Amino acid sequence: MPYIIEYYSDAVQDKVMALPKTMLARYFSLTDRMEVNGPNLGRPHTESFGDDLCELRIKGAEGIARVFFCSLIGRRIMVLHVFIKKSEKTPLKERRIAEARLKEVKNADAQRVKSQGTGQPRRPR
Repeated sequence: MPYIIEYYSDAVQDKVMALPKTMLARYFSLTDRMEVNGPNLGRPHTESFGDDLCELRIKGAEGIARVFFCSLIGRRIMVLHVFIKKSEKTPLKERRIAEARLKEVKNADAQRVKSQGTGQPRRPR
């Protein structure tokens, strides 16, 4: 069963689709692989920041971009934030945006699962 790529918001999806041509081509190539193989493509393509926050590392003729994402229950990959890298180190501001969105998405996902239950019948005691 394949993984599904979702976006935190329409604005995030629009920003991804506005990436320069070679970066967008690389993004599609890597996310196609993620849909089949899962979110962990390994270095140099993906890297974990811990606490379920990961980044997709995109390099193109126009420069370097980073796409922050997380994995959710049900084989879902949520794209949280994207930016074009202008310095060697990932700016703290960009990471903080992704971390805030991660927290929001994880809380919403936990609530969704909780409201649906586990789908398992309870055993009598």
